[in-house]
Amino acid sequence: MNNSRKIDHILVAISGASGSLYGLRLLEELHRAGFRLTVTASTSGQIVCREETGLDLSENPQAATERLCRQLGLEGGVSVVAPDDLFVGAASGSAAPGAMVVVPCSMGTLARIAGGISGNLIERAADVMLKERRPLLLVPRETPLSQIHLENMLRITRCGACVLPAMPAFYHRPESISDLIDFVVGKILDQLGIVHDLYSRWGE
Repeated sequence: MNNSRKIDHILVAISGASGSLYGLRLLEELHRAGFRLTVTASTSGQIVCREETGLDLSENPQAATERLCRQLGLEGGVSVVAPDDLFVGAASGSAAPGAMVVVPCSMGTLARIAGGISGNLIERAADVMLKERRPLLLVPRETPLSQIHLENMLRITRCGACVLPAMPAFYHRPESISDLIDFVVGKILDQLGIVHDLYSRWGE
């Protein structure tokens, strides 16, 4: 990935894998760091997010934005866009965000991105990231992994994306689920070059 470009706008996408909390926690940290954020969730991602967190992102974008900001305590700089809206800037290389994170990333979404299929905004925006050589992070949460999953992850990595599985470590002695979530979110921030203190590093 080419990280030389200054990043001030990040697209965070939530797909239908379990682990919506990772995406919401990432939004909190990115907002705190001062980034402009565009958020989208696939249809299945909206369903899973609602089941896991109680947050409904399925209404019109303005209502979804207000609900997201209220639940996370965010003020300004955040906009939710519909998963089928291909007229937003993220769908075009001429107005693409500086980076994109799909968290969590379902294996179906990963496979379609790896295959160059752009059936919704998440897949199209990911395709834009790859062709524009901008940071694209995919955070799958699946186990066990089939040969198809592994081959797709290898393929998308060779295309320039970063595959960062939601695999929390334990050397920092986590005491809560929040500690485990923060470890994965911290790893995402590391890849984006964002300073944080979400977990203690090895040897600290």
